Amino acid sequence: MDDELWTHVDEHLVATLLPHDPSLDAALAESEAAGLPAISVAPNQGKLLSLLARISGARRVLEIGTLGGYSTIWLARGVPADGTVVTLELEPRNAEVARTNLERAGVGDRVEIRVGPAADTLAGMVAAGTEPFDLVFIDADKDGYPTYLQRTLELSRPGTVIVADNVVRGGAVADDATVDPMALGVRWFLADASGDARIDATAVQTVGTKGHDGFALLVVGDA
Repeated sequence: MDDELWTHVDEHLVATLLPHDPSLDAALAESEAAGLPAISVAPNQGKLLSLLARISGARRVLEIGTLGGYSTIWLARGVPADGTVVTLELEPRNAEVARTNLERAGVGDRVEIRVGPAADTLAGMVAAGTEPFDLVFIDADKDGYPTYLQRTLELSRPGTVIVADNVVRGGAVADDATVDPMALGVRWFLADASGDARIDATAVQTVGTKGHDGFALLVVGDA
């Protein structure tokens, strides 16, 4: 099985299950035109996020890593009309592109973009006593994942769902000899999740248009 076949299967699944969506297509095109890296989630992965938000009954969603707002649109579509998505983005230029994409998709009124280093923003939210979130999507710098997990837990409640993207790293996560900081970040993230009595978790490998990777799915329980 190779990348060409993975991509073909993903394209078939998307064509079969996901209707054409001009707003999402425009978000990707806008991001490309602005020079943003092509690292947004795949359409079927975006739909999974939206379904997870609906399944969990999420009204408050936290996203770490906005980029051009593609996954943010999917998350915003998964919450009710009076729901909220708070998304954190390091780069002001990315946030500008995301705002345009969110408004075009008709979900700008339920999304708040906070610009700055995510670790600092999260610490400020914790200090301010921010209301817990129902669903968290982590898709940012992988070496920051352990910190994001700890801060996220301080912004969670029993039942909060946490999804962390890109945790397989083409198999590098299982390489005990790796010195890649991104692979090490997800290794430490998974180890921390495993060692925390509040967390029930699994991780799943994926192949497709994004190559060989995967995501972790965590549910927060009582301490």
